[in-house]
Amino acid sequence: MDDGSRLAALAWAAAARVTDGMTLGLGSGSTAEAVLRALGTRVADGLAISGVPTSARTERLARELGIPVRDFDTVDRLDLGIDGADEIAPSLDIVKGRGGALLHEKLVALACDDYLIVAADEKLVPHLGLRTPLPVEVIPFGWRQTAARLATLGCRPALRVQAEPEPPDAEPVPFVSDGGHFILDCGTGPIADPAALAIAIKALPGVVEHGMFLGIARRALTVDAAGVVTEQGPVD
Repeated sequence: MDDGSRLAALAWAAAARVTDGMTLGLGSGSTAEAVLRALGTRVADGLAISGVPTSARTERLARELGIPVRDFDTVDRLDLGIDGADEIAPSLDIVKGRGGALLHEKLVALACDDYLIVAADEKLVPHLGLRTPLPVEVIPFGWRQTAARLATLGCRPALRVQAEPEPPDAEPVPFVSDGGHFILDCGTGPIADPAALAIAIKALPGVVEHGMFLGIARRALTVDAAGVVTEQGPVD
């Protein structure tokens, strides 16, 4: 099955979990956007929901699809959050942030009564840190010093930049998150103790947030190469 068909199967499986009257956390990234499009079709058919978007891009798409958008500060709790992931451990601890929205994604995730991860099964890993660098969102001021402090924890930080500069010898332009921050993509290798590393990173001056979402997701839907959707969880 081609990737588009796999993504559609996963998106519809996730959208089917949404019921009338829910207020949702609307994730960011290609997989979350596929779910959003499926939800848009259900809204057009009469489903009554609203959502808090985790990025400006998600907000624009939700409005285009006719999904009512709510300001996060007007909501105490969300019924369900649906978002993608870059890595999923057996415990349903995850790494997120390749799309650059990790701070807003985590804030919304923590406000959800239930949090569903959706991803291709290639994202399943035995240990976090095996498949992708760990994104760390930092304030722009003094980011090189923050990167040096991250390196003392065994991380290998690289500043995320925008598309290749024009001309090629021009200075790369840093990627800037919706919150106005830079992102350092940190090579870690297999993370032996995610909780300890999370605490150590968050304690560093200059760090805003990291991409480890620990103990937040209760369920995950993954799709294999044949388009078969499988659920992991719930996690107690």
